[in-house]
Amino acid sequence: MKNNKKYSFRKFINDVHLWLGLASGIILFIVCFTGTVLVFEQEIKDFFAEAFIVEAKGKKQTMSSLVKELETSNGFYVTGVTMPNDENKAYTFLVKKDVKEQRGSRVLVNPYNRAIHQTEKTKADDFMLTMFKLHRWLLLDTNIGGPIVGVATIIFLLLSISGILLWFPKKMKWRNIKQGLKIKTNANWKRINHDLHNALGFYASIFLLIMAITGLCWSFESYREGLGYIMGTKIFDRSSPEFQLENKPDATTISYDIAIKIANTNLNYPGELSVTFPTPKDDYYSFRKYNDDNWSPSTSDKLFLDTTGTVLNVEYFDEKPLNQKLAAVIKPLHTGDIFGSFSKTIYFLACLIATSLPVTGTIIWLNKLKKKKKKRMGD
Repeated sequence: MKNNKKYSFRKFINDVHLWLGLASGIILFIVCFTGTVLVFEQEIKDFFAEAFIVEAKGKKQTMSSLVKELETSNGFYVTGVTMPNDENKAYTFLVKKDVKEQRGSRVLVNPYNRAIHQTEKTKADDFMLTMFKLHRWLLLDTNIGGPIVGVATIIFLLLSISGILLWFPKKMKWRNIKQGLKIKTNANWKRINHDLHNALGFYASIFLLIMAITGLCWSFESYREGLGYIMGTKIFDRSSPEFQLENKPDATTISYDIAIKIANTNLNYPGELSVTFPTPKDDYYSFRKYNDDNWSPSTSDKLFLDTTGTVLNVEYFDEKPLNQKLAAVIKPLHTGDIFGSFSKTIYFLACLIATSLPVTGTIIWLNKLKKKKKKRMGD
């Protein structure tokens, strides 16, 4: 018999969803699985790292003496320090063995007795690095793996949008909508698998859309620049500010401790303070402070100070225009850090669901193939 059914828009969306999902399933499974693991990357690393106990006994050493200890006793070149707002936590110094080093390494220091603990890489660090390379480049060369992951992310974005459209029933009645919001656990395994794909996919969809839209910023430079153009501000702007510093031969250079005191006076609230010390290239202090009472642990205020103690500039995050705020939180929006442990937990669950979608979706397709085969045999 001739099939008189018209090829509807919904059927088109369904076919797009199906074939894009089948074509990218393995890659999306890898990217989503590694993303699930990377949500709690720092917590996992800290769990396996060697403990460095700090007890708040006595008076804290001056910052100048701590830096001198690192430079004279260990031969380090100290470039900065992070001071947590917790009396029982170590200071984290960024040091280099050679000034020409690009990144440097981290050293923990007890601010009370000057005890030094050099962080060593653990198996957890190696495992997380492998997960990161899988997530970003599929363990391939960056020029090959990066675009593949980027294209898969675009497909993932299309799958999320088409999945949302397909979730809405043909007849918009509450009874039909309610069915798409729950998993019928007392049904057969095929129905349960369908509900897992349909309902869980819908619940995670908004977070998956955010991850895909922000994730493309790392995959394609043209996308990042285009998004920045639309937003009216640069994304991932890591450029240092340029100041016209006056050359004052007779001016007194302030110590690290006075510089930190000035920064805390201007940024007068409790929170973690990170300092980048002056260098021959950038002869000024750069401070970044994270307010403990802020809505997000990922946002910070910045302060720049010259070596004589003059405040060059203060950047308060809350006073920035909305577009600059959004650009500044692209990374925490992608990783789930935006609201700390609360958002990380939500992202972990969303990524876990995303990892399952290629599997449950493929099973749905296989079941439909079997059903069609049986129907043809019956005819």
